[in-house]
Amino acid sequence: MAQASSQDPKSTSLTNLRFIANPSSEFYSIFSQREILDIIQVLESCKEIPLKYAYKGKGAKNWDSFYRKYLLPRWYRTYNVEFWLLNKALQSIAKISSSNHNFNIIDVGAGNSLSVKRFIYSLNKLFTVTQYIACDISEDLLKISQNNITEWFPNIGFKSLQIDIERNQVPNCLTSDEDLNIFLHLGVTIGNHRNRIKALQNFRASMGKHDLFLFTNELGDNSKFIGACHHGKQIYEWMQKNLGISPDGCELIRKYDPNIDSIVATMKFIGNQTLDFQCQQKKINKKVEFFANEEITLWRFHKYTISEIKEELEQAGLQLVEYITDRKQSHVMVICSVKQI
Repeated sequence: MAQASSQDPKSTSLTNLRFIANPSSEFYSIFSQREILDIIQVLESCKEIPLKYAYKGKGAKNWDSFYRKYLLPRWYRTYNVEFWLLNKALQSIAKISSSNHNFNIIDVGAGNSLSVKRFIYSLNKLFTVTQYIACDISEDLLKISQNNITEWFPNIGFKSLQIDIERNQVPNCLTSDEDLNIFLHLGVTIGNHRNRIKALQNFRASMGKHDLFLFTNELGDNSKFIGACHHGKQIYEWMQKNLGISPDGCELIRKYDPNIDSIVATMKFIGNQTLDFQCQQKKINKKVEFFANEEITLWRFHKYTISEIKEELEQAGLQLVEYITDRKQSHVMVICSVKQI
């Protein structure tokens, strides 16, 4: 539990206090030694906790619950953008693919797999889906995905892989050389990556010369953010609790960050803050210090322009096959392949 080391808190400004936070036992049970060391390293070097770690433990259940609600139609949202774009992408795949193809779907950042249920059903009617491979950093989400996919599609093979696409490529041994692979990266997730080019390069390294890669993102100007974003609150509360940071010692800030041309949600420290990582079992013994008014990034999102998409695909060794925008021109589905030399 966080505690403030001061002689008289009532007579001292909060900004002059030293708050000491001790991560919870749940924190040490959720994350491996490598992951904790990575969190510490990124905190020290970038003042950030990578978003991917927010989807582990109870964070996976929070995300699953949020996404299930998000997919339900509302009076103000009569259609789901992701479903609509996937349906349009399916039409494009049908035009460019031979009818005798069998497909594997490799869903990177699969989550609970609800977003691809209709897509798999429709693709399997046009062609044959041999297997679905769920890839995610969260073991808990992979279990949810497996339960869902095996219930919906008992005749389609299921595999899962715990992976961080910013660090690793998807191993080729997971699929058959005889089938074509469709790589998916949905939920506008590409805009959350700290290193988008590295993630795209790892997709490129995972693909065969005839494979397709589909991803979605928002379109627009990040600098026009006016503070109405609701994202980051659940992540902030989850991280604040598990890191043992006093609610009085921090606050949630949402803003545009011109240094990375992205919208961010940060945890701003009210007073001087020490994060004291101590776990004898995992050989962790490290303190990370922050001053009052310093911020750590918990969530980031980058909207694309079409020219940016083309530029980043080129850098990653990918080539654009087609892009599809939604009715409001606010979201894009990008279909690409390996750049032919």
